[in-house]
Amino acid sequence: MRDLFTTIAPKYDFITRAFSFGMDRGWKRRAVASAQLPTGARILDLACGTGDFAKLITERCPSARIVGADLTELMLRRAKIPDCACADAALLPFQNRSFDAVFVGYGLRNFPRLEGALEEVLRVLKPGGVLVSLDFFLPKRTSLRNLYLVYLYAQGACWGIILHGRARVYTYIPDSLGTFLTAGEFSSLLENMAFTRVRMRQYLLGGIAVHWAKKREL
Repeated sequence: MRDLFTTIAPKYDFITRAFSFGMDRGWKRRAVASAQLPTGARILDLACGTGDFAKLITERCPSARIVGADLTELMLRRAKIPDCACADAALLPFQNRSFDAVFVGYGLRNFPRLEGALEEVLRVLKPGGVLVSLDFFLPKRTSLRNLYLVYLYAQGACWGIILHGRARVYTYIPDSLGTFLTAGEFSSLLENMAFTRVRMRQYLLGGIAVHWAKKREL
């Protein structure tokens, strides 16, 4: 996974815009606006990539203190978040109850142990802290799901050939999505863990969703 994202880091922003028909930035902006962040919040941008969430949070909440974490050093360099760590989502190098919010953009599908990563998110969140995620999901309807995966594969292969001369570079998105969850199933997973007040907003007929969830108060 680290090798893959090192390869795609220079084109990562372009690809996220291409796969979202240019709507990606707006989805993230709405995700930040609905997070209800407190003044001076300490925030973890997990699987931060090139730092899109961190930039939008800074625009809306200049007093926020943001920490970036990603598995790939080249991504961290492109994100330019001063306080950052090269880290695995399943073993975060942060103390318990360190953050008021954790944002994850397009990272959930790539965590080998999703529940283990969510347990780490719970560990580093303060009670009442919020998890905000944006990711690809499987559409609920089987017929639509199959069409969606074919579309993502075809688009990924096309951009892989154009940008790298290799079709398989960007097919990691449908590859990672094939055994993933629907947006509703992910909401249920959060509710079955120590999260409450789970909300979601779906886009592209359920193929993309934003989730907001709070860690239960003690």
